[in-house]
Amino acid sequence: MKRLTAFGIIAIMALSACSGSTSRMRDLYDPEAGPEEFAVAPSKPLEIPQDLASLPSPTPGGKNRVDPTPQADAIALLGGKAQPDTDSSTIGAGDQALFEYASRFGFEPNIRVDLAERDERFRKNNARWSSFKLFRVDRYNQAYRFETLDAFKEVQRWRLMGVGTPSMPSR
Repeated sequence: MKRLTAFGIIAIMALSACSGSTSRMRDLYDPEAGPEEFAVAPSKPLEIPQDLASLPSPTPGGKNRVDPTPQADAIALLGGKAQPDTDSSTIGAGDQALFEYASRFGFEPNIRVDLAERDERFRKNNARWSSFKLFRVDRYNQAYRFETLDAFKEVQRWRLMGVGTPSMPSR
């Protein structure tokens, strides 16, 4: 009888561990532990213009001058000219030659949607048991384990072909 009771308690504890599971692929933290520090984007510092009449009039849904502009900031950081935020589908005159060279063999205009759909199918096929978990496991690595590249083997492969490679730390 004691064995049956102990087995029942263990079974109940094991089943209760399955409750509340989420379908998130990368479950590495407790979402109730606090705020997500990477979800907070700092705003730009406030600036007082020389002429207060040059301030734009506030518009509902309009842009704020201190709102972060990560795309323009990244372009400026990489040495490009940050275009004012107009239509993001247009290509600036300075980037036209780069765009023509990069798309010389053609390009897929809907590539992001297509890749997202393919990736969703891939993850569903390769992480079928991701909703069942007794322990914290990185489901991302389970789904993509055969897609990873072993850097050390790759360097050795290139070295055997005679290609000069940078030095690498030991494993």
